[in-house]
Amino acid sequence: MCGIAGIFHAETPKPVDPARLVRMCDALAHRGPDGSGVWTDHGVGLGHRRLSIIDLAGSPQPMASADGRAVIVFNGEIYNFRALRRELEAAGHVFRTSGDTEVILAAWQQWGTDCLARLDGMFAFALFDREKRQLLLARDRFGVKPLYTAALSDGSIAFASELKGLLAHPLLRRRLSPQAIEAYLAWGYVPDSHAILAGVEKLPAGHFRLLTQGKVPPPPQRWWEISFAERETGSTADLSARLVHLLREAVQARMVADVPLGAFLSGGVDSSAVVALMAEASAAPVQTYSIGFDVAAYDETSHARQVAARFGADHAERIVATNDFAAIDRLAAIFDEPFADASALPTLRVCELARERVTVALSGDGADEAFAGYRRQVFHHHEERLRALLPAGLRAGVFGTLGRVWPKADWAPRPLRAKTTLLALAESGEEAYARALAITPPEQRRALYTDSFVAELGGFRAEDELVALMRAAPARSGLDRAQYADLAFWLPGDILTKIDRTSMAVSLEAREPLLDHRLVAFAARLPERERVRGTIGKALLKHTLTRYLPHEVLYRPKQGFVTPIAEWLKGPLAGAARGIASGGLAQTGMFKPEAIAAMAEAHIAGRADHARSLWQLLMLERALARLGPAA
Repeated sequence: MCGIAGIFHAETPKPVDPARLVRMCDALAHRGPDGSGVWTDHGVGLGHRRLSIIDLAGSPQPMASADGRAVIVFNGEIYNFRALRRELEAAGHVFRTSGDTEVILAAWQQWGTDCLARLDGMFAFALFDREKRQLLLARDRFGVKPLYTAALSDGSIAFASELKGLLAHPLLRRRLSPQAIEAYLAWGYVPDSHAILAGVEKLPAGHFRLLTQGKVPPPPQRWWEISFAERETGSTADLSARLVHLLREAVQARMVADVPLGAFLSGGVDSSAVVALMAEASAAPVQTYSIGFDVAAYDETSHARQVAARFGADHAERIVATNDFAAIDRLAAIFDEPFADASALPTLRVCELARERVTVALSGDGADEAFAGYRRQVFHHHEERLRALLPAGLRAGVFGTLGRVWPKADWAPRPLRAKTTLLALAESGEEAYARALAITPPEQRRALYTDSFVAELGGFRAEDELVALMRAAPARSGLDRAQYADLAFWLPGDILTKIDRTSMAVSLEAREPLLDHRLVAFAARLPERERVRGTIGKALLKHTLTRYLPHEVLYRPKQGFVTPIAEWLKGPLAGAARGIASGGLAQTGMFKPEAIAAMAEAHIAGRADHARSLWQLLMLERALARLGPAA
């Protein structure tokens, strides 16, 4: 795992200052504390920070191919590099190292951009072909590894693993993107279709850009996409047997490392499954890591302990105080862009714990998206069945009217909180799912914005992107489209951003075996009955795991990493919540101070639950303060 950065002059090959590359790479030192290097040629410069995982001494970067024609900087891991190496050696390629980086160079020379489909792994890399004067920027299928780009005023294109790498370039303008602010207020993160600074872009997951000197830079091109358009056949037993095989292969492939390796263990289905399969494949005890809270309602360590004992793991845990909010400013620094997923804090803490003993940790991320494990997906599946029975006009008239007059009762038991469901049934499936994902709904965002900021948005509404994505999805059903949205939009923007930044902040490599592309493609083809049965999501996965895990682990209510932000914002952070209305955020001209103040007071008094929206605003304020004044 590493950090990469670079500068490319597409039209006129101006010289690249190596010192500028060094500054960009130094901003990424946390991603690669074990080594660094820069390389320049006519109109191009590549920089690298290395975290040594495989071939510890023999694969320094930037790395040139054996014939010197191509040079690469690479962030990630290619899990099938040994098989690819054997194939390339048979084709006449000669290797000087034993790692995966040189395999990518040879694969490019053998197959061009078609090499991407042969790479099984997580990656973002920049490869310059000196003969063709071409720069290839590429990102893995699901967006596990990030890559930011920016067109600069001198005609160059700069790129880096994190925004802070671009911020080290003196020509980057720090002008906020209104559309990114709107998207962040909707989702709690800035999705890959936007960046907080205007002029900055993120290379989308499963895409590449091939830039040629002397030619106008083309847009990104897609090289891979998940499809829900086909269906597997066979009995549950047959599908379960295939699933076990895919799970074993995915986990075993990610256990290859020349450094100590462990796993995150929450005690939930997904991380427990990973630990079970690691234990099955390993002669030595698996090293596992858990974080708990000092309040029982938020603590899952007893479940993690149970699983660790079942598989003889060498388990470590740490209890975090529920008032552990001192790291807010550190989180803002880690993410650069505003990021309001409150589980980032315990994720950072478990990464810190793991890094004390290992350099690589496997996680259970990806299974909820792939196998329909989120409650919202299960609800959407059943809502879509009801929508199919009733005409849209009738739904809009009946459910829409009821939804508008039904009180919003955040304090009430869940069965009495019908307002959201009624409004969802009145809308199309895509609109309803977008509303289910949104943290701050559009009408509430509009009430917070000033008129001038609304004019800057030019009619842009964050939900429209997700609706369009779902409607264009290669899918058969509403459940398919919801899962496609989670894999293509939510996963790279929120989940994978969270685990990449928090793990890399402590120089830890995180690997996600449940995002093996063959495993996810199989899950996407499963009949709906194998994904959702009644109120149970991940049906086939849970059925399959009964051979490894007890019933109480497989079927207890999903909890996840819970952070008590609602209590924080009523108590120790109440002053911070009130301060948003008069602080730096209020000075931007984007928000109405009186609207923010009213929201804060309603939450502090217990009249409404605005915790997530206030947390969004607080993290936005901290992020913008770190970005500095807008240009």
